[in-house]
Amino acid sequence: MTEKLFDFEPAQTLDSDEAVEVFLTEALETGDAKFIASALGVVARAKGMTKIAKEAGLAREHLYKALSENGNPTLETTLAVLRAIGLELTAKPNAG
Repeated sequence: MTEKLFDFEPAQTLDSDEAVEVFLTEALETGDAKFIASALGVVARAKGMTKIAKEAGLAREHLYKALSENGNPTLETTLAVLRAIGLELTAKPNAG
């Protein structure tokens, strides 16, 4: 039997725009779509899921599902969430 030792909510650590930027940059660098979606969910919770959903023009329930560990948001949803949190998607040359 596994016991929970403590509850940790990573959204509580994202208390500045700089922290959000670093967090999402590191998530994007993994190249893992599910991890990136989950990281966007963490940021949305940190900023307020209801507020982000409203600004993105999406249902809050849809965001919770799309930005969960098993979520698979569309590019449209991803871009809307990024805009709502004040970020944009950009491209840069591959390091390798």
